[in-house]
Amino acid sequence: MTVTEGNKTAKTEQAADVAPREELVTATIDDVEVSVPKGTLVIRAAEMIGVAVPRFCDHPLLDPVGACRQCLVEVTDDGRGRGMPKPQASCTIEVMPGMKISTQVTSPVAEKAQAGMLELLLMNHPLDCPICDKGGECPLQNQSMSNGAGESRYEGVKRTFPKPINISSQVLLDRERCVLCARCTRFSEQIAGDPFIALVERGALQQVGIYESEPFESYFSGNTIQICPVGALTSAAYRFRSRPFDLVSSPSIAEHDACGSAIRVDHRRGTVMRRLAGDDPEVNEEWITDRDRFAFRSARGEDRITRPLVRDGDDLRPASWPEAIDVAAKGLAAAGADVGVLTGGRLTRENAYGYAKFARTVLGTNNIDFRSRPSSAEEAEFLAHTVAGTELSVSYADLETASSVLMVGFEPEEEAGSVFLRLRKAFRKRQLRSWTLAPYLSNGARKMGATLIPTVPVAEADTLANLPAEVTLDADSVILVGERAANSAGTFTELRRLATETGAKLAWIPRRAGDRGALDAGCLPQLLPGGRPLTDAAARIDSQAIWGVDSLNGTVGLAAGPMLDAAARGALALVVAGVEPGDFRDPEAARRGLEEASFVVSLETRMSEVTERADVVFPVALTEQQGGSFVNWEGRIRSFDAVLPDRTTMTDLRVLAALADALGRDLGVRTTAAARAELDEFGSWDGARAAEPQPGPIDGDTGEVGQAVLATWRTMIDASRSNDGEPALLGTARRPVARVSARTAAEVGLDGSTNTQLTLVTDRGRLTFDAEVVEGMVDGVVWVPTNAPGLSVTENLVAVSGELVRLSATATTQSEGGEA
Repeated sequence: MTVTEGNKTAKTEQAADVAPREELVTATIDDVEVSVPKGTLVIRAAEMIGVAVPRFCDHPLLDPVGACRQCLVEVTDDGRGRGMPKPQASCTIEVMPGMKISTQVTSPVAEKAQAGMLELLLMNHPLDCPICDKGGECPLQNQSMSNGAGESRYEGVKRTFPKPINISSQVLLDRERCVLCARCTRFSEQIAGDPFIALVERGALQQVGIYESEPFESYFSGNTIQICPVGALTSAAYRFRSRPFDLVSSPSIAEHDACGSAIRVDHRRGTVMRRLAGDDPEVNEEWITDRDRFAFRSARGEDRITRPLVRDGDDLRPASWPEAIDVAAKGLAAAGADVGVLTGGRLTRENAYGYAKFARTVLGTNNIDFRSRPSSAEEAEFLAHTVAGTELSVSYADLETASSVLMVGFEPEEEAGSVFLRLRKAFRKRQLRSWTLAPYLSNGARKMGATLIPTVPVAEADTLANLPAEVTLDADSVILVGERAANSAGTFTELRRLATETGAKLAWIPRRAGDRGALDAGCLPQLLPGGRPLTDAAARIDSQAIWGVDSLNGTVGLAAGPMLDAAARGALALVVAGVEPGDFRDPEAARRGLEEASFVVSLETRMSEVTERADVVFPVALTEQQGGSFVNWEGRIRSFDAVLPDRTTMTDLRVLAALADALGRDLGVRTTAAARAELDEFGSWDGARAAEPQPGPIDGDTGEVGQAVLATWRTMIDASRSNDGEPALLGTARRPVARVSARTAAEVGLDGSTNTQLTLVTDRGRLTFDAEVVEGMVDGVVWVPTNAPGLSVTENLVAVSGELVRLSATATTQSEGGEA
């Protein structure tokens, strides 16, 4: 390190434990000296001194391309004592030592060059501003006013195209508006890894096009609309519905998956008109999935519940709030402690905490579970011991800098879009090594550069115990496990062993936004808030003190499946929130539990199969109508305020507090702020953790000829009720197919032609899909999507990954897709 003082220069030794400073280079921009990290682009250096150079193609998260030439600057000294003869694109030149640069602020040359580029761009640009969706937030408009000429000199006929054309069912293209900045094509290729959109033709005919043989299938296509600097790309669902200056914008958090992505909600007159990606470098950067962007109308249809409902014979009738509260309180009082509480993934952390406290302090039961899906005791033990109450044990930054990543029971592109984008970024920027335990290498895993470790479902534990030698894990590695691992006995136990032996970080990534918050809030039968074990006397005393109760039941309660079984025998009443029978392994058994339960109270936003079977139904607020927080997979609390506050709509917390009052108990929390304060008081448990997970029996039977092991997971855009009301989004759902290896195909008589279908059969039903033979897939396994529209695996097969199904091939004259 060199220290300069006056005319004296002294060298000091750099301490060994001090990280080397980032190498800086110094240049002069508009007569201002600036020092920036080596490799910084001129356009970024100008931003650091407050100079905004106009641009269209430049984007900080995309590779520089210099396509639009709008950011021209004058380089009077390139650092070697000589200037560059022509203005240069500042988005493609790195700052060099001694450089002298003049932007439009101080250079008439740069100013004239930028004005000239704008004039050329506007020559063929249509005068669509009064009808264009981008009008009012258009960089081309803004920069034409700030850096362009006052009026056009062009008097010729502008270029025209038929408009709009569909890139997909939800993205429309007006080609004559395009300024050929290549932002959309670069995003598709670089960020999403879906190169189905490209610049085609040359010269005056150049335009954005798609491959006819490869439809624009991307879960991230809506980002191209947002980053388009003109109105060339628009949303089919939003087009012509509003203008930017009519909208009120509110920051919020996406509620569909566990990523915790920042979003911007634009609304007008009490109605959400559109959602955009928020800017959060630590989480989702500037990208969100199409589901987070477009799926927000599902609970705003005709089935929205606006009044309490009380059962009168076979029918539900509207009732007043006092009547509904009284009826629900009487039913729950009659059940005593024989009540089960089922919470789903829609709940905020604060609402989930309300259910956990209501169950323990009001109902006196530990029968509570947020896992409205196939689950296991081993998974519950793993979550209680390893995950609950931990904060930021693994982060997005860890994914980006990891030495290697191992994925088990987890498909990032389908289940956690922002995680997928971060892993793809790490692979693209520095060739991140990753491996996935799966029956075949999915397209998403291929885009991340992952290597397949062929694994038969339910054999994950054995595979983890005998990983290939090339799988190297160390303290900088990350292991990601999804909720599907609950179907594979021994997997969580092996993952803990592997993480302990290698020092790798271990992260659990659920599929739904509310799951991690519900876990931390204590919505498990053996867990109290903050990761406190229910069976630990000290943990119970700690919780009693915070809750102000004399005692807590220390007996571990029932999980979701056993609760529904007990309810089917009439031995249990149920309180249900955000749960769908189709999410469970056996939907008919779930429906039977709801129908035969001694009493059912439903807190829901819209009519559902649960409300149809409930004795009392309470309408509750939508996410946008209340403040709260989700806890993302990192353990990061993602707080948000109400976008459309509605004092006339009750939150789950307020309904639970009213029920507690009617039962003669005080819940103690009625608002988000109160629940958050109590959760903060709980904090994280620093005592003994819950017991380590114990594996159950492992069944690895691969079946006989004509049988196969079922592999299945949910795709991002499927028949989930949260996607209702979004036909443009559903139009981009991937075609449901049954995937098998060539050997398995031959065994069941598939001839490899495109007009062959495969039927999966169990003792409970059958499903037929178009067949697809996949190279490198594990033999004896068949993969199908879990919940494709009309093709639900749980409804029709009543099976989960790892169970055997029978296969039969059917030749058809014309492929009609799957059928039940």
